[in-house]
Amino acid sequence: MSSRLQSAVLGSSLVYPNAVVWSEENLIAVACGTSVIVMNPGNPGVRGIITIPSTKTFPIGVIDCEGADLLNGCLLPCQLSRDARPSVRSISWSPVGLANNAGCLLAVCTTGGNVKLYRLPSCEFSVEWIEVLDISEMLYNYFKSNSFEEYQIVSSENLDAIPKRDNADHEPANDLTVSSLRKGSKRRRQNAASVAAKDPDDLGGTNMSQIVRVSSGKGKPQKKVSEDCNLPLVTIQQYASRSEMLMSLTVAWSPILGALGNGVALPHNSSNCCSILAVGGKCGRISLWRIHAPYIYSTDNIRYSSKVALVGLLKAHETWITAISWALYESNISKPQFVLATGSSDGRVKIWQENGEKLLNSSEVIYDSFSLLKEVITVDSATISVLSLTVPSHSPGKLLLAIGKGSGSFEVWMLEMATRNFEKIGCYDAHDRIVTGLAWAFNGRCLYSCSQDNSMKSWILVGNSLSEVPMPSTSPGLKYSSDAPYVFDSCFGLAVSPGNLAIAMARKFDADLLHPMYQARTHKAAVEFLWIGGQQLGISSTSPDINSEYFPGFPEKELFWWETNILWSLNQYENLSRLLNIWDIVASLVAFKQSAPEYVGHVLLKWLKSYLRSQFDISVTLLSEIFEFLPKLSSRQLHLINIISRHVMLKEYKAAIMSSKEPDLEGLSGAEEEQVTLWMELFLGSENELLERLVGISFSAILGLLSNSSMDVLKVGSWSPDGFIQMEQWVSHNRESVKGHSEFLAAEVRKVEKRRLQDILGYEVDEQCNFCSAAVPFESKEHAMCSGMNYGNGVSQRHKLERCAVTMRVLPTKPSWYCICCQRRARKLAPSILFTMPKYPSDFKSFLKSSPYKDSSTPCCPFCGILLQRSQPEHSLSPLPV
Repeated sequence: MSSRLQSAVLGSSLVYPNAVVWSEENLIAVACGTSVIVMNPGNPGVRGIITIPSTKTFPIGVIDCEGADLLNGCLLPCQLSRDARPSVRSISWSPVGLANNAGCLLAVCTTGGNVKLYRLPSCEFSVEWIEVLDISEMLYNYFKSNSFEEYQIVSSENLDAIPKRDNADHEPANDLTVSSLRKGSKRRRQNAASVAAKDPDDLGGTNMSQIVRVSSGKGKPQKKVSEDCNLPLVTIQQYASRSEMLMSLTVAWSPILGALGNGVALPHNSSNCCSILAVGGKCGRISLWRIHAPYIYSTDNIRYSSKVALVGLLKAHETWITAISWALYESNISKPQFVLATGSSDGRVKIWQENGEKLLNSSEVIYDSFSLLKEVITVDSATISVLSLTVPSHSPGKLLLAIGKGSGSFEVWMLEMATRNFEKIGCYDAHDRIVTGLAWAFNGRCLYSCSQDNSMKSWILVGNSLSEVPMPSTSPGLKYSSDAPYVFDSCFGLAVSPGNLAIAMARKFDADLLHPMYQARTHKAAVEFLWIGGQQLGISSTSPDINSEYFPGFPEKELFWWETNILWSLNQYENLSRLLNIWDIVASLVAFKQSAPEYVGHVLLKWLKSYLRSQFDISVTLLSEIFEFLPKLSSRQLHLINIISRHVMLKEYKAAIMSSKEPDLEGLSGAEEEQVTLWMELFLGSENELLERLVGISFSAILGLLSNSSMDVLKVGSWSPDGFIQMEQWVSHNRESVKGHSEFLAAEVRKVEKRRLQDILGYEVDEQCNFCSAAVPFESKEHAMCSGMNYGNGVSQRHKLERCAVTMRVLPTKPSWYCICCQRRARKLAPSILFTMPKYPSDFKSFLKSSPYKDSSTPCCPFCGILLQRSQPEHSLSPLPV
C-alpha cells in the first residue's frame, strides 16, 4: 500500500471524474454531489463550502406547437425534467492573482449547465464561498443579443461583468416557468435578460432552458400566460439548438497572460494580467472568457469590479465536449503560445494552437483564433473522460498529452512543436472501468492515473517509453492516523501538490462495509493524501549511493529518491514563473526530521551547496560560506532560505525568533549547538539582506521622485515609496551591519526637507499613536511604543504598536495584509522589483530606472516571498503555503 499522509471524510458522495483540484495557493476543492468542499491540506478539518443553488430557467423561446411533434428526436437530449438541486460536473482553479485578495477563483460547472465563479469569503465567520460572476448569464445575454445566430461577430464591450453582490444569503431570481401562452396576447413584462441588465446585482442561479407550450385553444389563459408573451416563437429544432448552445459541460483555466515579463508570474495589479477560462458545451463549442485581475488588491474591499469579456467561440467538435486541458509551451510572455487540448464524447481529441497575444488584446468575439495542430481518434472511440497536458521544462519544445477514456484505458502522445511531429507513445489498458483522473508530475517524468475501479497507478516516462512502477510505500517519519476506515470502492480523481511531493485522491466509500449506524450516514467519500516524494523516476538495477544509517529501516532506494525529488522541487522554485508554495516540501522535511535529523541536514546542505557553485564539502561549515555569499543570491533564493530556516531547522526556536531573543541552546551537544547557531546566523542574515534591498529600493525611488517634476510615479494602483523616515532611522541604528551603499542613500534622503516630502507623499511623516495620539519614536522595525499620555494623577499609559513589514510605519487599526509564515503584517504592498532581483545591485538608482517592474506592487511578503492574505482565526479556512 502507498504511503498515506492523512485523509478527510466527506459527507456527500462523488459523481463525476476529476472531482478534486489543487490550487496554486494550496487549497483543495472537491466536487461532492450538490456542493463543493474546499479545504487546506495542512488542516483539512477546517473547510469552506459552495452550495449549488436551485435551478432556474433561461427564456430561450416558445415552441409553436401547431403541427409540431414535442416527441421529436431532437428534443431527447434536452432536459425535460430537472433536479431542483443540480450536481457539480466540473471544477477548475484559476491562476493566482484573479481574486480581489490576490488569490484564486474557482470555476464551477453544474449538471444544469451553469458556470459560475466563486472566491474565498472576506468574513472570518462565514464558510460559504462568495459567487462573483455568472458566466452562463453572460453567455445567454450574448446569444440573445445576436438572436442566437452562430457566426455573427460583435463587440464584447457590453459583456464586461458587474460582479454579483457579495452576500452569501442572496435571493434567487424569480421563476419564469409558464405552462401555456395565448397567441396575440399583449406583452406586459420584460424578459429575464432585460431584468438582469437593469439589476446587475441580482444574478441568481439559472438553468439553461425551458420548454413552453403554446396553446391554440380559446379557453381562459392561466395566471402566468401574459408574463412571457414577449418570448419569440421558435421551432423544435431551434429550441433544441439553443438549449445545447447554453448547456456547459466542463471548464478549464489557461495559464496567466500578461505577467510581469521574462517568465515572472507573480500576482500584480495590472490591467494586462488575465487568464482565459475555456467553457466546453454540449453543442461542441468552446466559449473563451478573458478574466482580468482586479485593479487594486485589498483585504477588506469585498465589492470589486473585475473586467470580464467573451473573446472567442471555437467550434471544436460535433459532439459533447467532455474534457479540456491548457498548456503554455513558450516562456516568452510578450507573445505567449498556448496549446489547448479538447476531448469529446465520440472519442476524438483535438490539439489547438493559439497566440495568446490575440486573446489578450481582442475587443471582439473571434472565431478563428485557434489553429488545429492534430486530431487524435482513439482506438476504441470511447468517450474522453479526462485530459492532462504538460510541457517539460527541460524540453520546452515538447508536449506530453495523456488521454483518459471511458473504457478504462488511456493513451499518451508526444508532440514536437518545431516539426509538428506527433508520436504515439502507447495505449495502456490500465484500468477496468472509466479513467477518472490523470496527472503529470516531476516535470513530465511521471504520470498518475486512477479509475472508478478503485485503482491508482504510477508510470514513469523514460525516453519514449512509459512503464508502470510501484507507488512509494514508506512514510517519512509520520505514522498515519485517521478516523476514516480504509474501505473504498472507487476513485473519482486525483491532484498533485504544487511541489509534487504529495497527491490528493477523491475516493468513495463502499457503503456495504461501513457501520450502518455510525458511519454509513456520514461517510460518503474521503480525500486521501499520499506521499509521493519517494517516487522512482528512473529504471536502474544498481543500488543508489545513499547512507542508510541516516534512517534505519527506510528503503535505500526510496531514501535516495526522496533526496533527489526534494532537491528537484526546491530548485524548481528558483524559477519566478512559479508562485512560492512549498507546503509539501516543509511538511516532508519536518516529518523526516523527527526520525532522521541527520538526513534532513545532509539534504539541505547539499541544496545550499548548489548556490555556491563550487567544490565545498558537504559539512556544517558550508553555512558560514553561504552567509558570506548572501548578497550574490537572488531574492527568491533568500526567500527559500528564510522559510526553510524558520520552519524546518529552527522550528523548535520559533518563540525566540518571534520575540527577537537568543534561543535557549541548553542541553544540546557541541555539534548540535554549532549547527543551530550557524542556521540562526544564516536566517538573520537572509532577512537583513532582504530588508536592505527593500530599503535601497525605497530610497532610490523617493530620490527619483524628487527629481521628477511631473510626479507621474504616484498614480493610483502603482507602487510608490513610503516609510523612508523610519527606514533612515533603521539604517542609523544598524550602521555596523548595513552596507555602505545603504548608508549613502540614507544620507541623501536625510538632506531632503520634511515639508517637501510631506507635500509629495500627502501625509505627515511624524507618527502618532492610534489610541492616544501621542508621538511614536522609532526603536525597532517590528514594534513601537508610543510616548504615552499623562492623565494628571501620576499615571502614564503607553501603547505597544505593530509596524508594517514593508514600510516600517505604524500599522493602522483597520484590517491589514498578513503573512502566515513569519506572522508579520503590512498596510502596503511591496514593490515587485524586490522579488525579481538577481542579486544586491551595485547602483540602486540605475537598477531601478532600468527595471520594467518599478511601478508595480506584489501582494507577497518581502521576507518570505509567499502570498499575503487576510488574517483569519484558526477555525476559518485560509491558504497555507508553508
